[in-house]
Amino acid sequence: MTEQHFSAHGRARTGHSHQGVGHVDERHDEQFTVVGNHLAQHPELSLTAIGLAVHIQSLRSGTLVSIKALAAKFPEGETRIASALRELEAHGYLARIKERLPSGRIVTRTISYNKPRTRTAPPPPKPHSESPQAPAMPTPRPTPTQTHDLPTHRIARDVLAGLRTVDPRLHLAECDVRRLAPAVAAWLERGVAPDDVQRTLSAGMPREGVRHPAGFLAHRLTALLPPPLPPKPEAERPAPLQNCEGCDRAFRAPYQGRCRDCRTACPDRAAA
Repeated sequence: MTEQHFSAHGRARTGHSHQGVGHVDERHDEQFTVVGNHLAQHPELSLTAIGLAVHIQSLRSGTLVSIKALAAKFPEGETRIASALRELEAHGYLARIKERLPSGRIVTRTISYNKPRTRTAPPPPKPHSESPQAPAMPTPRPTPTQTHDLPTHRIARDVLAGLRTVDPRLHLAECDVRRLAPAVAAWLERGVAPDDVQRTLSAGMPREGVRHPAGFLAHRLTALLPPPLPPKPEAERPAPLQNCEGCDRAFRAPYQGRCRDCRTACPDRAAA
């Protein structure tokens, strides 16, 4: 996952330019991670996904990288982190595989790739079994198509592809539909209906038109993302059943005692 070069011969390089960025490079002798430009300059990944991929590649094997664990470390929140993880899965930098252990427990194993994997790539290494007698079964690595073939993502792709019927200026290429689908899925997971997503994304279009529909929609999907729905209040639980001390009939009350009929018939005794 990470690659350290302790014997690398590097020297400080100072670059000054009248235009654009300049660089001051110094050699790292420890605590560094090698990241390819195919990731750092990926044309389709969001900055959140690129930064998350670099962070995951810098971690030790066995470090917990669940959505909740990452959201506890960074300010982006669970929705944006989940969307970034889906982007990395779609482009072959990450695989999350559900496996059933010999004990019957189902766990999710996360595999990070410092080079994007394709359909022809070999499967990831076999996990260690909890039982030494149990044979390790090879698990096929999910392809990006399998990862995003969930009902929510299929609906998200239909929402994006159908925008051109609402407004021809929102015609998207297939690669843009797949790239933006995780962001639309976040809206759907927050309870927004597909028709409402299309209506919001296509409302108030600029008069002069849209030069880059994919970039325009990516901005709206982020800027107009609705908040999560509040949790539903739990229904009030009824009082437990009690046995009446007078007639032994069952009735509901928070404490033991007498039922309503016995209290009405013998009020003095019920009060005692």
